[in-house]
This record gives sequence, structure tokens and C-alpha cells, in this order.
Amino acid sequence: MHEIKCPNCGKLFSVDESGFAAIVSQVRDEEFHKELSEREKQFQTEKETALRLAEASAEIEKEKRSSELKQEIERLKAQIALDEKDRTIAVNNAVTAKKDELVEKDKMVSELLSKLKESEKDSQLKEQSLKENFNVQLKTKDEAIEFYKDFKARMSTKMVGETLEQHCNIEFNKLRATGFQNAYFEKDNDAKTGSKGDYIFRECTPDGIEFISIMFEMKNEIDTTATKKKNEDFFKELDKDRREKNCEYAVLVSLLELDSELYNSGIVDISYKYPKMYVIRPQFFISMITVLRNAAMNSIQYRQQLAEIKNQNIDISSFEDDMNDFKDKFGRNFTLANEKFTKAIEEIDKTIDHLQKTKEALLSSGNNLRLANDKAQDLTVKRLTKNNPTMATKFTELNAGSDNTQ
Repeated sequence: MHEIKCPNCGKLFSVDESGFAAIVSQVRDEEFHKELSEREKQFQTEKETALRLAEASAEIEKEKRSSELKQEIERLKAQIALDEKDRTIAVNNAVTAKKDELVEKDKMVSELLSKLKESEKDSQLKEQSLKENFNVQLKTKDEAIEFYKDFKARMSTKMVGETLEQHCNIEFNKLRATGFQNAYFEKDNDAKTGSKGDYIFRECTPDGIEFISIMFEMKNEIDTTATKKKNEDFFKELDKDRREKNCEYAVLVSLLELDSELYNSGIVDISYKYPKMYVIRPQFFISMITVLRNAAMNSIQYRQQLAEIKNQNIDISSFEDDMNDFKDKFGRNFTLANEKFTKAIEEIDKTIDHLQKTKEALLSSGNNLRLANDKAQDLTVKRLTKNNPTMATKFTELNAGSDNTQ
């Protein structure tokens, strides 16, 4: 049993276990519900406070976000405006550049058209000038042909040839002092080989290296000559003279075959028959020398190098000759010394052989002497008198007399 005091009246009353448990249960439920109610109120208060704080924070965040969005929008608007301005400027610049390009192209087209017209005009002028020059040259050539035809008709064959040589000599001497200071141009008077050309041209560098040489032959005849000669009749002999006089080129200055279009066309190259041979008319005499000379001057550097190489080869050859001479002399001396050395070795071998035989003989004599000495050492009176009774008696008597004396 349990006693419970009433909190209002203070009266005690007794309750059994089940009642006490029910009362305790009621008290617990009441306190629990009271505490739960208080907790619910507290939670509700905290919830409302949290909601208010959340709403306030959300509002602040919203206002902050709104402000940031407004600022971003303003920035983007400013950027768009700036881009639009740049785009407008770029478009304007592109349009301006395109217009300038078109203007420049139009200007270039105009200039090209103008140059084309000027070029066509120049071409026409040049063509006209070339035609006029050709006509002048043709007329000059015809006049020259007529002059030489008429000129040679009034001369003997010998006079015609000599006059052509004189003409070439005079033409060369006009330019010798100004254009050919280091050149040699004289008649070929060397007939040791049985033939000779008319003139030889040679030119050297200031240091004496020859870089061009030409053998000239001048040929002409008059219309009344019984036997007409052709240019090719002189090619073989001219090539022979060129080779014998050690000339690089051969040139036939000819007034033969005046009606030939081939020889009247200018400088004719005959290298397909004879190397470095040409046929010209007298008016091309100086031009021929100049052309060959200018071409040869391009090879001066190589000729100088070749001359240096030749000099070096000569030095090398001299060195090789001296070395070969030394080798020959040294070889002969070596052969003689070797022969004497071999002979001396043979003599030494013979001496050694002789000494060896003498040694063997001496060794043999020594052996015989040793045997003789051994035999002498073994010799006694007993042995000497073994088979000689008389001598044995004498030695016995001699030994007895010696004993008595003592």
C-alpha cells in the first residue's frame, strides 16, 4: 500500500499498487503532455524565428542578387554598345579599304592600259626603226658588194689580195692604240713548216698570260680569173696553219663567192668541219676579233689558274725528278753496299767454317794427348819388363844396388 498526500487539502489516503501506478501514470502523462506542449510552443517559436530569419536572409540575398544582375545587365549593355561601336568602325574601315582597293585597282588597270598602249607604240616605233636600220644595212651591204665588185674588176689578182690584207691591217691599226694595247697583229712570215697564213693576232694579260690567238687568211679574186675559187678550198690549209702556229681560232676573211647568201649573211661558223674556224666578209673583221676576244676574256681567270697549276706541276715534276735521281743514286749505293756486305758475310761464314774445322782438329788432338797421357800415367817398370827378362834382371840389380847403398 502507498500513502499519498493531497496537495490541496493535505489529507493522506492510501492506495494499492495498481492505483498508485495509475496515479503515477496520470502524473507522467500530464507532465509529458505539458512538456511536450511547451516543447511544441518552443519549436513553433524557433520555427517562426528561423522562418523570419530565412525570409530576411532570402530577401537580402534576393536584393543582392538583383543588384548583381542589374550590374551585370548594365555591363553587358555597355559591352554590347562598345562591340556595336567597334563593329560599326570595322565595317566602315572595311568598306573604306574596299573602296580604296577598288580605286587602286582601277588606277592600276588604267596605268597598265596606258603602259600597254605605250608599249605597243614603242614596239611599233622599234619595229619601224629596225626596218629602217635593216634597209640601211641592206643598202650599205649592197653598196659594199657593188663597190668590191667594181673595185676588184679593176685590179690584178695579186693586187686584190694585197689590198684586202692592207684593208684589214689599216682597220686594226685604227683601234690598236685604244682597244688593243697588249695585242700582237702582224703578218705570218714563218714558212719553216712549208706554209703560212696571212696575219696572226695574239693578246696577253698584263702578267703575260696569252688568252686568245687567231690565224687570219685573206682571200679575194677578180671576175676575170679563169678558175674561180671557193671558200672551202682554203679550209684545210688554214686549219693546218692554225695548228702549226699554235693558234686557237682560224678566220678566213673572204670576198670569194660574192653571190652566196650563206657567206653574205654575216659570220659563218665552220666548226662542224674544222674546229674553231669562221668565214667572214671584210666588214666583220673588227667585229670578229671583238667577239672572240670578249668571249676569251671571260676565261682569263681560269687560264691564270691553269698557268699556276702548270707551274705547280712543273715544280712537282722537278721535285719528282730530283727525288727519283736521289732514289736511283741511293739504290745504286745500296746495291754496292749490299753486295759488299753479302760478300763479307760469306767470308765470315767461310772463316767460321775453317775455325770450326780447326777447333774440331784441336779437340781431336787434345783427346789423343789425353789418351797418351793416360797411357803414360799407367806405364810402370813392371809393365816395361813384363816380356823382357833381360831388362827385368837389370832393373832388379839396379834396385838391389840402391838398397845396399842406403
